[in-house]
Amino acid sequence: MDGLEKLENVQRTIHFLRSSGICEADPDAERFLADFAFFLVQGGSQLNLTSKCQLISQNMSKISSSLGALQSFLDGGIQIEEQEKVCADDKANERPSSSLFGDEAVVCLDSMMRSNSSLEDFCRSYFMFHNMDANHPETVFKYLPLLSFTESFIYQLDSLNEKLLHMPRNASVSDSCFEDDVESSLDAKFSIMLGKQPFKPLLVILERFGLLSNRIEEELRSGEEYWSLERKLCHALANNKEISIHDVMKAIRLKSFDYRVLNLLLYQLKGEPVNDLHMNFLSVSELLVEVSDDLFDYEEDILENSFNILRMFVKYYGSSSASVMMAKFITEEEEKYAQLSQLLPSDLFTMYQKRCEEATKEGAKRTGGSPLGTWVIPPVIKVENAFRSEFFDCDSKLR
Repeated sequence: MDGLEKLENVQRTIHFLRSSGICEADPDAERFLADFAFFLVQGGSQLNLTSKCQLISQNMSKISSSLGALQSFLDGGIQIEEQEKVCADDKANERPSSSLFGDEAVVCLDSMMRSNSSLEDFCRSYFMFHNMDANHPETVFKYLPLLSFTESFIYQLDSLNEKLLHMPRNASVSDSCFEDDVESSLDAKFSIMLGKQPFKPLLVILERFGLLSNRIEEELRSGEEYWSLERKLCHALANNKEISIHDVMKAIRLKSFDYRVLNLLLYQLKGEPVNDLHMNFLSVSELLVEVSDDLFDYEEDILENSFNILRMFVKYYGSSSASVMMAKFITEEEEKYAQLSQLLPSDLFTMYQKRCEEATKEGAKRTGGSPLGTWVIPPVIKVENAFRSEFFDCDSKLR
C-alpha cells in the first residue's frame, strides 16, 4: 500500500470513528485508534472480527506486562530484519513480483459464477439489438471475455455492498441490533472499499483497450449511486426512519445499470454508435423486469434487508395504499413500454417478444418486464420486524 493510499484509509477510518462517537483530543491518540481499527478489519487472517476482539481482550494484560521485553527483543532483531529485507529485495529483482494485486482489476471465480446467468440473459436478450445471433458460438466468444469480466467485476462489488445490507440471521432481530451491526468495524471495512473509487480498476482496463466512453463512466457512477441509495433506504427501513419517494424512484431506475454498461460496452466493442431508441426501450423493459423481480422476491428481500420497491412503497404510502400505488406505477411504465415498442422495427420487436416468452417458459426471472402476462402483487407485510422474528424462530426450531 503506497503512502497516499495508506493516508487516505487512515483519514476515512478517523472520519468513521468520529461519526460513531469515538474521538480523542490528542491527534496521536486518534491516529493510533484509527490504525488499530483499520488493522482489525483488514484481511489476511482466517479469524473473524469477533474472534480477534476476544483474543485481544483475553490476552491484553499479558501483552501489556511483556511489552518492555518485546521492545528489547525487537530492538535486538532490527539488524537481522534489515538483512532479511535486503535478501528479499534481491530475490524480488530476479523476476516479476507475484504479489497481489494493487489497483489492478481482478475478479474471483465465485463472482464469475454468480454473474453467469445474467451474462447469458444479456447475450440472448440484447445481441439481437446489435444484429447478432446469440446461438452462434463464434459471435458469443468474440466478445465474451470483456463482457464477462465487466459483469463479474460488478457482481464482486455488489457482493461487498450486500454484506452491508444483510441482517444477522438469528432468532431475535431488532432495530437496535441491526443498527449496531451496520456501525460495526467489520462493515467499516466494506464502506472503505466501496467508497474509494470502486470502479477505478475497471475503468483503467477499459481505457487500456480503447473502450471507455463517457456514457460507460456515467452508468458506472449510476451504479455507485444505486448502492449508496440502497444502503441509505434499507438502513432507514431497518431502523424505522422516514424515506424519500424520490430516492426510491431513482434507485429502481438505476438498479439495472450493469445491463446498460454491458450494452454500451458492446457498442464500443463493435465500433458502432449508440442507438438511443434501443437504449430507451430497453431501459423501460429493465425497469419492469426489476419490479417483477422485486414482487417475486418480496419476502426474501425483507429477510435479507435488500432493496425492494414494494417494501419502499409500503413504508412510504402505508400498507393500505402501497398495492394501489404499485399498480399505478406499473401501468404507467407499461404504457411507456408499449409506446417505445411501436417505434422499433417490427421484426426486432417480434424477436424480443419471442425471447421474453422463452425466458418465461424456462422459469427465468428476467422476462422482459412481464408485459406478456398478468402482474401479481403479493400481500404486503405491515411489520417487517415481526415477520423476520417469526421466520427466524421457525427456522431455528427446524434445525
